[in-house]
Amino acid sequence: MRNGILNVFLPPLPSTEAFVDLVAAVEDTAASLKVPVRIEGYPPRRDPRLGQFAVTPDPGVIEVNIQPARSWDELVTNTEILYEEARQTRLGTEKFLVDGHHTGTGGGNHVVIGGATPADSPLLRRPDLLRSLVGYFVNHPALSYLFSGLFVGPTSQAPRIDEAREDSIDELEVAFRQIDERGRGAPTPPWLVDRIFRHLLVDVTGNTHRAELCIDKLFNPDSASGRLGLLELRSFEMPPHARMSMAQQLVLRGLVAAFWQTPYAQRPARWGTALQDRFALPHFLWQDMGDVVGDLRRAGFPFETSWFVPHYEFRFPILGEAAAAGIDLQLRAAVEPWHVLGEESGGSGQVRYVDSSLERLQVRVRGYSDDRYSVACNGHRVPLHPTGTSGEYVAGVRFRAWQPPSALHPRIPVHAPLIFDVVDLWNQRSVGGCTYHVAHQGGMAHEKRPINALEAEGRRLARFFAHGHTPGAQPATFPVEAQSARGFPMTLDLRRG
Repeated sequence: MRNGILNVFLPPLPSTEAFVDLVAAVEDTAASLKVPVRIEGYPPRRDPRLGQFAVTPDPGVIEVNIQPARSWDELVTNTEILYEEARQTRLGTEKFLVDGHHTGTGGGNHVVIGGATPADSPLLRRPDLLRSLVGYFVNHPALSYLFSGLFVGPTSQAPRIDEAREDSIDELEVAFRQIDERGRGAPTPPWLVDRIFRHLLVDVTGNTHRAELCIDKLFNPDSASGRLGLLELRSFEMPPHARMSMAQQLVLRGLVAAFWQTPYAQRPARWGTALQDRFALPHFLWQDMGDVVGDLRRAGFPFETSWFVPHYEFRFPILGEAAAAGIDLQLRAAVEPWHVLGEESGGSGQVRYVDSSLERLQVRVRGYSDDRYSVACNGHRVPLHPTGTSGEYVAGVRFRAWQPPSALHPRIPVHAPLIFDVVDLWNQRSVGGCTYHVAHQGGMAHEKRPINALEAEGRRLARFFAHGHTPGAQPATFPVEAQSARGFPMTLDLRRG
């Protein structure tokens, strides 16, 4: 008895039935004596007849692994209960950074697909289903970045298969061919699925757990706990609302159902640097998400792109809007991959820092004519790209937001504030613009995090001014060295200026 609670230690038991009988006896005794009981000790043996969930403390977050759901209604109930129980215990699924950035907790919202037993797993019964999911995620970067957190890239917790190695798509095509050769419905040993994909679905260090599509619990012949028939999708961050989480999971349910009927046989795309250029911009990610919704609708599921507008605005908030000479200019947060740096000596040994000093934003203009006008950032031309809508162009601006002692190119200073000019090339004058600061423009940095989303939005908007363009004559041409680097035609990297 400790603190008025009877602690019962359960020893290792030979069977599930013995565990259930013992727990039932403890429960009956506690009810009869009216004494609160805390059960501790050894868990039961893994048994598909038992539903289980786990609550584990992690650095900065509480990790909750909820029990598997057998239907959509059960999945909705489990998710809503999880969010409500967290709220009542004063825990949240979101956090606010000091600068007002609204993001997830950082703990992830990983989704696991499988069956009650390995033999029931659709991924082992139909290996072409795993092939379809892998190929579809490669071809649609929106599934990797639209629902993710801040930490993305080849050294993140959920790197894409094509982010680190240029030859990964070639190797993936060879693996796909082995699946296709067996044909749909042909018997496939479960271990063969693992052997085909195990050394491809990994991160740059070969870690099978830290991959966007993780199969370390699919059917690993070397481990009993790895033969569960499970696929873990790790590129999903915890959204602030339960319905947003359900929308993410509904996309995956829809894709599994669609590929079960018609396998996805398209060749994987070779995006190359477009992953860090084109698909770093919210405009093209949203366009790609529209393609995903279109595929699901053609498969017979009435999805709507409007369901994912909250995810888009949450992941890529508007930083500010301005107008000049009939041109509307909008700044929006964009994707910036963070990289793990080389080893350095720290207080407790060797450490590897993550370079979070770089940020990227998207510039979108409407009512724009590139014959007369140009948009410049800190005196450098922004490489605007047409979107397909008349008068609408977008581009990315990559800049150093702060200068830590450990970073890529640590001698490059902070580029803020960013001054955007709409330049009239005919008259060589700036006709208007805006200014974006990465911190308090008066140097009075906030000491505490925002207490809610409203204050966080206020801090973001307070750093943007719809004025502050560069006075005086402007050059008809701009420096070439800071324009888009080779392979990144849509990105202005101010580090190259």
